[in-house]
Amino acid sequence: MTNSKEIGWNFDNSYANLPDVFYTRSSPTPAKDPSIVFLNKPLASSLGLHSDALQKEDGVQNLAGNKLPDGAMNIAQAYAGHQFGNFTKLGDGRAMMLGEQITPQSERFDIQLKGAGRTVYSRGGDGQAAIGPMLREYLISEAMYALNIPTTRGLAVIKTKDPVYRETELSRGILTRIAKSHVRVGTFQYALTLDDDDALKALADYTIDRHYPYLKEETSPYLSLLEQVMERQAALIAKWQLVGFIHGVMNTDNMTISGETIDYGPCAFMNTFDLNTVYSSIDIQGRYKYGNQPAIANWNLARFAETLLPLLHRDEESAIKQAEEVIQKFHSVFNDYWLDGMRAKLGLFEKENEDKVLFEDLLDAMKKYKADYTDTFLALTNNELEGMVLFQSEDFLNWHEQWNKRLQKQNKPMHEVNELMRNHNPALIPRNHLVEHALEAAVDRDDYHEMEQLLDALSNPFAHSAKQAAYAKTPVPTEPYQTFCGT
Repeated sequence: MTNSKEIGWNFDNSYANLPDVFYTRSSPTPAKDPSIVFLNKPLASSLGLHSDALQKEDGVQNLAGNKLPDGAMNIAQAYAGHQFGNFTKLGDGRAMMLGEQITPQSERFDIQLKGAGRTVYSRGGDGQAAIGPMLREYLISEAMYALNIPTTRGLAVIKTKDPVYRETELSRGILTRIAKSHVRVGTFQYALTLDDDDALKALADYTIDRHYPYLKEETSPYLSLLEQVMERQAALIAKWQLVGFIHGVMNTDNMTISGETIDYGPCAFMNTFDLNTVYSSIDIQGRYKYGNQPAIANWNLARFAETLLPLLHRDEESAIKQAEEVIQKFHSVFNDYWLDGMRAKLGLFEKENEDKVLFEDLLDAMKKYKADYTDTFLALTNNELEGMVLFQSEDFLNWHEQWNKRLQKQNKPMHEVNELMRNHNPALIPRNHLVEHALEAAVDRDDYHEMEQLLDALSNPFAHSAKQAAYAKTPVPTEPYQTFCGT
């Protein structure tokens, strides 16, 4: 055991109080000569951890999985999921949870080591990870956090001197991932396969206790759980759409019950606006394309609802009716969140019936003239309407006239309009080419300076700083661009 008090570890293991069918005790694969390449000091502080101590030998060994902190318990979670529409049993094949860190504010966060080694769920894999994908998740998740999008986060990235073998020999990496919890739609799907209502109820009660304790007094707490998860996912997906984020693999095991974005595999940010944009190399049919993300979220929620049917009502028909009434509200709730977000991006303070048409007309013109999504809104924010074919078109000029009329109608001073737009239109997103360039330097040359600089520029995307403007002027490569899952 290590000196956990000096580091600030304060573990609990509430998930391990569930029936043991939901997890398996596991031992990490020893990491050779681990070293920290990134440590998220602000996050560490918020968790009650001391960065100086984490960077000492005991802390590094904790983060590498070589030494177990006091109070921790290595477990791999069991879950199932629909992967590209096909159901299969899964589980943490390359991740192990140390436990739940209780913060000084009495908040609870999972501490998980991703790339820690083989588990019973590894299905023939080595359970390890290459350094590149771990750095990528660290970078993108921090950018998402800065964009005010609920997300898991990276506490640290460890590099080791033992290689992993994929198509070629690669350096091994381990990511310490922080989450409100790792309970997924797929966890509930797994529970349903057990044909054990007591185990299902235990999972549902645990989820309510941990994430929605105010529901315990509800007349129908499990139906209310479905409603709350639906609400959070609608809000989350709207935020994705508003910044042009494409998850890439919206399998049911990648949808959290807490409403956080999880698993940054073949994710990317859209350049040219197009609802059909797909970046994932494995999404041949475009199931998870940008424009389909709301529909997929709704589909995933329907799968979640199916798992709760035994808890909703003894009569299956009545249970299905209750669940359907909730699921059918998704698109309306999502649209409300999306419309509110678009109003903010265009400096509109009040709701008007014609707003949706105004927004769709702009997006149609952006698609027609192959305009960059982020740059278009940034140009509108800064009133720099030149240099893009879109801005010279009659379609845009007509739209711009309608938008100005709408702005004048709300009778708000332009400095307030501009402030609203600046706070909702990022000056910089993790552009795919910027991310790849930084990762290439880190992975191929052990040069982390570019990634550090990019992380710094992305840490406050609404600052509209000179550094962000310099990044934004970097030419965006012509599509196509592909991302890969990577392990």
